[in-house]
Amino acid sequence: MTDILRADGRTNDQLRPVTIERGWSDQAEGSALISFGRTKVLATASFTNGVPRWMSGKGKGWVTAEYSMLPRSTNSRMDRESVKGRIGGRTHEISRLIGRSLRAVVDMKALGENTIVIDCDVLQADGGTRTAAITGAYVALADALEWGREKKFIAQKAQPLTDSVAAVSVGIIGGVPMLDLAYTEDVRAETDMNVVVTGRGKFIEVQGTAEGAPFDRSELDSLLDLALGGAITLTELQKTTLGR
Repeated sequence: MTDILRADGRTNDQLRPVTIERGWSDQAEGSALISFGRTKVLATASFTNGVPRWMSGKGKGWVTAEYSMLPRSTNSRMDRESVKGRIGGRTHEISRLIGRSLRAVVDMKALGENTIVIDCDVLQADGGTRTAAITGAYVALADALEWGREKKFIAQKAQPLTDSVAAVSVGIIGGVPMLDLAYTEDVRAETDMNVVVTGRGKFIEVQGTAEGAPFDRSELDSLLDLALGGAITLTELQKTTLGR
């Protein structure tokens, strides 16, 4: 499946160029600017000693996330949702996805009664913003946890991270499964799927929809294989970025 070239010259099992700039923000306890091709997302992690009132006294921490797109992250300007006076359904859905993905690799007891809020802001969108956000958010989260350890909010021997997490999109275009769809590919995909995977290769979430013709089991297997291959590459990049 490696002999089909796409508009940008990639093979169908090839990621776009991916870069992660660790520690992009001077203020945040953890941060990463991640690029999936032309898609760019800034993830910042804010560490607070303490938990929401409803969790107080349980000896567990909390990790949550918020997602947003800058007004000119797309081809035409969008109004800010804060100006509209309401958060859109898509924004809520992606925020929850990012939070679930990160919590799946965090031991909340080892975190202690501390809270980490991840903000994922899309600076430029060209498809795959949610998958880029999750992949970059993990790097920001890892650094925020180490900050908490240095400040003695987290026990020195505690291991809050149980695994890493990365995410990538896959889809079927013209009957061909492809990895990491750019916007021009995403809008014409017969099947579109976002896959969240741990560093050990276990699935956290699979979001797949047949936009055109339904897909069969063999096509699903091909898509998941592509996603796993992409996730392995992203995991290695995360490790290199974090110096692990």
